[in-house]
Amino acid sequence: MAMGDKHNHKDNKELQPLLVFGPPTIFPIFEAQNSHTYRFLKAFSSQFPLHQFLTEQKVDPSSIQVILCNPIQKIPADVIRLLPSLRIIVTSSAGTDHIDLVECSRHNIQVVSAAADHAGDVAEMAVGLLLDVMGKISAADRYVRKWGPSMPLNLSFGSKLKGKRVGIVGLGKIGTAVAKRLEAFDCRIMYNSRNQKPLVSYPFYSNVVELAGNSDVLVLCCPLNEQTRHITNREVMLALGKDGFIVNVGRGALIDEKELVQCLMEGEIGGAGLDVFENEPIVPNELFALDNVVLSPHASSFTSDGFTETCKLAAEALQVFFSSN
Repeated sequence: MAMGDKHNHKDNKELQPLLVFGPPTIFPIFEAQNSHTYRFLKAFSSQFPLHQFLTEQKVDPSSIQVILCNPIQKIPADVIRLLPSLRIIVTSSAGTDHIDLVECSRHNIQVVSAAADHAGDVAEMAVGLLLDVMGKISAADRYVRKWGPSMPLNLSFGSKLKGKRVGIVGLGKIGTAVAKRLEAFDCRIMYNSRNQKPLVSYPFYSNVVELAGNSDVLVLCCPLNEQTRHITNREVMLALGKDGFIVNVGRGALIDEKELVQCLMEGEIGGAGLDVFENEPIVPNELFALDNVVLSPHASSFTSDGFTETCKLAAEALQVFFSSN
């Protein structure tokens, strides 16, 4: 082995191991900025079970204290139990439903969200999806690309957003940002949340079916947990009605996706704008042929400013951890 190779091999051994799942969308940038500090163990690129991957990398599982991840790849209990020295999991997402939090609590493992404040970005995506699906912008774009001299203009009518009744499910940071933006369209805002917010003037509905029945649009912004899984089921969709629209910028499993596909195909609801899906990255094939659906690949927070801030927050979280241990 050449002298330079020996030096590099030694340096690699001395770097702090960092196990990466997903990978996070920030990872290429994060890796380039921190390659002098960490040895990145790219579990996301291996087809083998984690223990076999670590063996191939000649890494002792007990040497790993940190995981960097995002929702694409889950961190279940068996992964956590395999790593006896694991002390912190840093996720680039705002949500943590891809991590077994009960197991983390059992082993005193800290879970840190390094997500930048994307509330405004996500809210703008929600409004964009809504304008698109109601105004049939993407459908018109596809039509124009195939349009020819002998083709008559054969587009179905869109719907205007002005004055519509919008029910927001989850009036947290993102939901509030959506509401503020939709006020500019003279929309009438109402909401469902875990608890009624005493300082909010919008009408509150404790029942999502009742909210849907009084809305033209449902915008889903709430976190995913056992209480909110499939919070938008067939009953909710039927209450929303044939002229109603659904926008989901929360998590895919907030909607019963099979029922959503059926309702869209049967004309039981007017349309949907979806940035998230129940079994990402798998998207139901039936949705691709529908002109009353607008799809986005979980990209509501894909802004250059947001990426830069998330990289910084992740690096700072790891720096704080290692400097105190």
